[in-house]
Amino acid sequence: MQFIKDFEPEITIASPGRINFIGEHTDYNMGYVLPTAIENKIVFKLAKNNSENIANVYSVGYDGFALDLNNISRSNTEWENYVLGVLSEISKLTDRVKGFDCTIESNLPLGSGLSSSAAMECGLAFGLNELFDLGLSKLTIVELSQRAEHGYVGTQCGIMDQFASVMSKAGNVILLDCQSLEYQHIPIDLRPYKIIMLNTKVSHNLASSEYNTRKQECEEGVALIKRTNPSISSLRDVTREMIEASKHEMTQTVYNRCSFIIDENKRVLEMVKALKEKDLETVGSILYEAHDGISRLYEVSCSESDFLVDFSKGYSDVLGARQTGGGFGGCTLNLVHEDIVDIFKKEAAIAYKSEFNVDLEAFEVKPSGGTAIV
Repeated sequence: MQFIKDFEPEITIASPGRINFIGEHTDYNMGYVLPTAIENKIVFKLAKNNSENIANVYSVGYDGFALDLNNISRSNTEWENYVLGVLSEISKLTDRVKGFDCTIESNLPLGSGLSSSAAMECGLAFGLNELFDLGLSKLTIVELSQRAEHGYVGTQCGIMDQFASVMSKAGNVILLDCQSLEYQHIPIDLRPYKIIMLNTKVSHNLASSEYNTRKQECEEGVALIKRTNPSISSLRDVTREMIEASKHEMTQTVYNRCSFIIDENKRVLEMVKALKEKDLETVGSILYEAHDGISRLYEVSCSESDFLVDFSKGYSDVLGARQTGGGFGGCTLNLVHEDIVDIFKKEAAIAYKSEFNVDLEAFEVKPSGGTAIV
């Protein structure tokens, strides 16, 4: 099949990565999360190619592939499955997608926990919706993108990443109830502090398999608690008293996982209150508390993330820090006073290089809008 990558685009879409301010691993437990899109994006250029069923997809820095839209199946090349999964899900909803050409270019650091996968899925779905006038709602785009990740990539993710990528609003975080999908935009004003991400450069390859393991451990906890509380369906419905009453039936690991999720749900709501009141000291302390749970109870941190969070505690002008994203690497999120941003980044890089012999990447992120036409 001949592959084409040079064409005149009809439409350009920018789809952002995201940070999750607080609420880690609560989404697939039907809890609360507090994400926002960021300014780092994946850009898609698309055009119809007047064929009936041939698509050419080229990713700058990777490679390209051509495919038959009538014969979509999983690929052995990981990044291609994000594209194929979206096309497969759209084909179940409409037959209006015809041949097209697409180039993809990203300034999102891959493997950094900023959800380049959701940006890839949502950006492509959004672009095809516009290009072929499919009439899909934003929520449909979110949901089909999540199903694409389940079916083709194999990560049993919750809905947060895709939701944040599409639904975000500049200057806000999203309080999302993952059970009802009700949401509200919460203004976030951290001045004079900035959100500084420190990229450990540890690729979170473990994240997919361990993610699915964590999901199973939480489900095991729910099944045990359900024996005495038949009305519950997820950890969202579980109270501290319920967990303690069933603790004797659980392994320590399952108990720790469930405990973390219950505490983390509570932290999301506490964080919303603190942001509304601009109580920045509390905002910072919640971040540190969350990282302790991520590392000790949910065990999705790594020595590099733990090192950076501990390092940040040496600065009175850093309010709080935690690992963000699925885990096992990626970035730590740090709230740093604007007066010391440069020195903090420099000293963190020196300390990290000395400890791990790895060059730290540090950058500021700002809450931004969701996937849109450029």
